[in-house]
Amino acid sequence: MNKTLSIGPLMIDIEGLSLSSYDEEKIAHPNTGAVILFARNYQNRDQITELTRQIKSARNGHILIAVDQEGGRVQRFQEQFTRLPPVLCYVDNPKLAQSAGWLMASELLAVGVDFSFAPVLDVDCGISQIIGDRSFSTDPKQTAELASLFRKGMNQAGMSAVGKHFPGHGAIALDSHLTLPIDERTLDEIQNKDLLPFKQLIEEGLEGIMPAHVVYPAVDDKPAGFSKVWIEQILRQQLHFDGAVFSDDLSMEGAAAIGSFIERAELALQAGCDMILVCNNPKAAEQVLDIVPIQQDRKRESRLLNMLGKPSGDFDQLSSTEQWQQTASLLNNLTT
Repeated sequence: MNKTLSIGPLMIDIEGLSLSSYDEEKIAHPNTGAVILFARNYQNRDQITELTRQIKSARNGHILIAVDQEGGRVQRFQEQFTRLPPVLCYVDNPKLAQSAGWLMASELLAVGVDFSFAPVLDVDCGISQIIGDRSFSTDPKQTAELASLFRKGMNQAGMSAVGKHFPGHGAIALDSHLTLPIDERTLDEIQNKDLLPFKQLIEEGLEGIMPAHVVYPAVDDKPAGFSKVWIEQILRQQLHFDGAVFSDDLSMEGAAAIGSFIERAELALQAGCDMILVCNNPKAAEQVLDIVPIQQDRKRESRLLNMLGKPSGDFDQLSSTEQWQQTASLLNNLTT
């Protein structure tokens, strides 16, 4: 009998609506630990439920399945899912924030997805091209309060949360998907504003965090996701975060300054990331899978296993509940 694989440090993506033999081979690699799904992987609820089943069947051991399902501009699964509004709308509807987190999580869990990379904890400063209404508020205290409610809803449904983009992506105009943003503020400025939502949710037990592909030169010359200063010293030691740290996608231009994909992967892991994402570049993912040393780390594996979803039923069961019907109706009213 083949030995059960531990959960690996790499999150990969797949090409289509079902698994190819190439996908199955990568999922079965000892260094794989998760699959992230995109809009190209989604057709309808039955299809995505079958795809998540295939992904889990392709690995002899636990594997995480993730997606970006924040709402607004960032919602990968739309058809046959409740259309979620941008989270900024909860400023005027604070009582709905927790219900929205519950509904988003419940719908994903019902089709076999473990977690969404949410909530966004960035404080919007009115200048970021990529954040904007993905932020709960321009006020750090309000951001923390609304994000906390959203996370509580996720937890109520059986889903762990991932706060992003540590230590804050909201004060710079450039998009780290396209370039490497640089935030010139001092650590004190960042601590007194951007870090406040992270600090509150960490104190409340936040399960995961994703650092930003942003350089804060007053603190370190490396982007936060490749920085021991940000991850080990500030996040782990000062803020006492003991959950899982997920790198942002190493294929983004914000990571390119670090070097090759192998160099990016090695530096992110050395800096303290528990799991690294390599998406939209199958050859790069293949390289990283094969070259990163295969190592067991019980503490890292425990943090990642905490991200496994706890579904309470399928979509038909969910949609028959009064809670889902009422919440879906309220959210639909905000998006129409």
